[in-house]
Amino acid sequence: MSLSRSSRLLVVGLLCVAVLGMAMISIEPEVQYSVDEVLSSPLDFEDRIVFLRGKVTIDSLDSQTKTFDLGGVSTSLVVDFTGVAIPDGFHEGLTIAVRGTLMNSDEGWILNAHEIQTGCPSKYQAA
Repeated sequence: MSLSRSSRLLVVGLLCVAVLGMAMISIEPEVQYSVDEVLSSPLDFEDRIVFLRGKVTIDSLDSQTKTFDLGGVSTSLVVDFTGVAIPDGFHEGLTIAVRGTLMNSDEGWILNAHEIQTGCPSKYQAA
């Protein structure tokens, strides 16, 4: 027994909805934390990949050691960006997002960056 054209379209449509639904269920949203949230209980995030947002502290960018400070409201964190490309539009004073591994060192907590994201400059520039 062959299906009519409308029956085949219905079956294909239902399969597409099922595949889309499975994709949505299997993807977990990534939580973006502030520097203050992570440093309030850093042991919970130690040696884990975290996604942080914060402001690049003015005069903290050191191209020799490949580090900068990522500031929150009341705390700041050293970010080591060795081996990571700095995106266009990156500058001190800018709010950015950094994905990396939180490590405890002799100098304190350090985020070893895997990725650095800035916002699109066209969103912030006046026309």
